[in-house]
Amino acid sequence: MQIENSTFPILETDRLILRKVTEVDASSVLKYMSDNEVVKHIGLEPFNTVVDAMDEITWYQTIFEQGTGIRWGITLKENNEVIGSCGFLNRVPKHFRTEIGTELSKEYWGQGIASEAFEAVIKYGFENFKLQRIEALIDPENIASQKLVEKQGFIKEGLLRNYEFTCGKFDDLYMYSLLKQDFDLNESQSNE
Repeated sequence: MQIENSTFPILETDRLILRKVTEVDASSVLKYMSDNEVVKHIGLEPFNTVVDAMDEITWYQTIFEQGTGIRWGITLKENNEVIGSCGFLNRVPKHFRTEIGTELSKEYWGQGIASEAFEAVIKYGFENFKLQRIEALIDPENIASQKLVEKQGFIKEGLLRNYEFTCGKFDDLYMYSLLKQDFDLNESQSNE
């Protein structure tokens, strides 16, 4: 994922600004990433300290600088506080594919915010990074995330058994994908 000019792109939707997460956002990141409900399906233990949040922010910066991913902080237009993140990771440039992931502060669940952010990130990926395939790996118990990706047109391809070892256990994950031609079809139908 070559970032053409290494300037971090800012995405804007009806309600949201998706922007770079920086060190000044550490307390906001800690606030939602310390919530067991937020992290229980993403293979992380709840954060305990600002250092944990800083490590996460450093990871965001590293994947951006290395071109292996990009993670946007989700903020409401009327408030610059980071309430979640969304973005790409594990980019495989020669195959034009990447994974997508998101998390959101529990107080904003059920308001369509994750969906709005997800849609903007997907569109940016297909249009600016020339992706062919976006994958989402989802814990089978995470029904909300399954609904989120299905709403965006992702197709469930199957179950990856014992795919990851996180938090002291092996996790099964559903593999979902969205292809460029599926996205284009959905876009043209929604514009009719």
